[in-house]
Amino acid sequence: MSRALAGASVTVLLPNYRTPELTRLCLRLLRKHTPPGRIAVVAIDNDSGDESTAYLRSLGWITLIERPRVAGEKPWVAHARALDLGLGRAATPYVLSIHTDTLVRDPGWLDCLLDPIAADAKVAGVGSWKLEIEERPRWRRALKGIERRAQLAVLPLLGKGHGKIEGHGENYLYLRSHCALYRTELLKRHGLSFAEGELPAGKAMHRRLEDLGYRLVFLDPAALGRHVLHVNNATMVLNREFGGTRRFRDRGMRRIAHALDAVDARAVLADAALDR
Repeated sequence: MSRALAGASVTVLLPNYRTPELTRLCLRLLRKHTPPGRIAVVAIDNDSGDESTAYLRSLGWITLIERPRVAGEKPWVAHARALDLGLGRAATPYVLSIHTDTLVRDPGWLDCLLDPIAADAKVAGVGSWKLEIEERPRWRRALKGIERRAQLAVLPLLGKGHGKIEGHGENYLYLRSHCALYRTELLKRHGLSFAEGELPAGKAMHRRLEDLGYRLVFLDPAALGRHVLHVNNATMVLNREFGGTRRFRDRGMRRIAHALDAVDARAVLADAALDR
């Protein structure tokens, strides 16, 4: 079982792969902005073998699962399977998946997620589709909107359905694992898995829950973003083994720097008392 004081309502599942500074920051922000005893934390290390693994081993207030590397395993599958291992340890009413680049900003974060699911037994999950810092200027976002509306009108006429338009067909929106809260007992009772189909974590599970008659609530990104910040793709940016262009990495490093400033990372990283 995960380590938590009696009465914890949420088990936080945190997969980790070689993001030492962000891992430390993520956990210290959880510690700083969460009242004692409300959450349990299960960190699942995907064979990082670096400073982040050593840091996780040093923490007495979390449960650590060390998951061996699987040859040929795709990164998103490793992430999803790590979440499934953590889910197996959860003994709280709710389970919350986050990333190491998911950064809590204030004490209201947990209630923002819990209130909608606690109010309705037919709500199986709460979270968001997008939560990251918006990089594109307003004019580019407007052009993207026009392009999407044109595609929606033209592609079906060409016999191409909805193609790969975001939010349509097999590119449907789902609660992404950067910040997604679920009913633990419900997931376990139906044998649901974050890694089902080797799709991105939680995508198949989202559809399965809907097919079972449950609702999944997408919170307004701006509202949730006041409490929780998500950098997006930080693990890929910080680990060149995942590839990516120089432009991708440069933009990613700017996002990370922006996020660190937004949560006053320097002060948090200097406060070792948050590890105890």
